[in-house]
Amino acid sequence: MTRIKAFVTLTLLGGLAVVLPIVIFFMLFQWLFGQISEMVAPATQWMQAHTQFKDNFARLVVIALILGLCFLIGLLVKTSVGRWAHRHLDYWLGKLAPGYTTIKDLVLQFIGGAGSEGVLSGPVARARIHGKDNPLSVTAIVTSQHANGDYTVYVPTAPVPTSGFVYHLPPDCVEILPHVTVEAAMKSIVACGSGSGPLLAGPG
Repeated sequence: MTRIKAFVTLTLLGGLAVVLPIVIFFMLFQWLFGQISEMVAPATQWMQAHTQFKDNFARLVVIALILGLCFLIGLLVKTSVGRWAHRHLDYWLGKLAPGYTTIKDLVLQFIGGAGSEGVLSGPVARARIHGKDNPLSVTAIVTSQHANGDYTVYVPTAPVPTSGFVYHLPPDCVEILPHVTVEAAMKSIVACGSGSGPLLAGPG
């Protein structure tokens, strides 16, 4: 009876391990698509009224057009004329639109930008937040390095890495892990530490 129970339990858990990631992925995709659909609803309605595109296909076309426009703008700001226009647009929006500069700085700090530091640009580190002599360490992402050598690190919480804590640490409390990508660190955090062994074992 014990063997049968163990067999059923392990088989069920094995099935859940296969099915749950797929279900969660599609649920997240559905939620994200719904949120984006609400934001682009006016453009979608215009598309439906003036073309043969309907419903979800119209939404996908609108989203694709927006992404294409972002790509073209990205190409434009790489040119001297585009940089000049962007610089002046930033200046006037900063003067006329309260909060624009703050929002811009937050976005750049999170995703990184040309010559800027950001959460997604790393690098990943092993931080000793209670001092170099304390064995406790946490997975962290370096978000800034200061003139005196100190680091500012972001320590995500598991399993939701978008929330976390910010610490300012001396260099001897921060061990940079150059072989670990931000993506790999985030996967480990989302998995509540599962897979940390290879990350902390070192390169090779």
